[in-house]
Amino acid sequence: MRISVFGANGPTGRLLTGQALAAGHDVVAVTRQPAEFPIEHDRLTVFGGDVHQQDSVDTAIAGADAVLSALGVPYGKEPITTYSNGIRHIIAAMHRHGVRRIAAVSSSAVDPKPYSEAGFLFNRVLQPYIAGVMGKTLYDDMRRMESLLRASDLAWTIVRPGGLYELPAVTDYTMVEGHADHRYTARVDLAAALLRLAEEDRFAHRIVSVVTTTDNPSLFQLIRTEALGKH
Repeated sequence: MRISVFGANGPTGRLLTGQALAAGHDVVAVTRQPAEFPIEHDRLTVFGGDVHQQDSVDTAIAGADAVLSALGVPYGKEPITTYSNGIRHIIAAMHRHGVRRIAAVSSSAVDPKPYSEAGFLFNRVLQPYIAGVMGKTLYDDMRRMESLLRASDLAWTIVRPGGLYELPAVTDYTMVEGHADHRYTARVDLAAALLRLAEEDRFAHRIVSVVTTTDNPSLFQLIRTEALGKH
């Protein structure tokens, strides 16, 4: 299978590219900074592309059997359009080249719900602040991305992970339709779930959650390492 990976140079994208190559697939890793991409392989094409440019996206998708989007941008106060513009161009290119299967990373924060084990601080203070203030422009654009996918006739799956963190290896993660009552997703598990979705038609036209229950961080650790960038 030939897979085009957008956002390939991000933390999840790099894991996904490595897993896809290890599984025997051909990969087109799409990144704006190809010289910085750390993986080399005979079945890997590192493509210097930009999701904001339709011609670039067309070239990246030509010949693909499936498309996986792990696009990611940091929080910011200014309007964000990377997710919606990117998926708009990806959808158009997929139609042009006859590619049907796509899975795209969104976030559980686009439709925040309380978690039974999270407690007052997370459910009533932290989550509303992240979803509605600190990450508002980002999650607004993710919602636009989701709407574009749902309106398309592609075999799409929207993947909503919880709080992302690092683990060294894939766990016995769970992928379920809709909301999962669990807050955390290891990036390595998110990558594995995306690859599974490319390889099969399971969860087509569905929104899914990816859940990791092994070695979850504490809330303080998650804020320290992910939100504040301290390791």
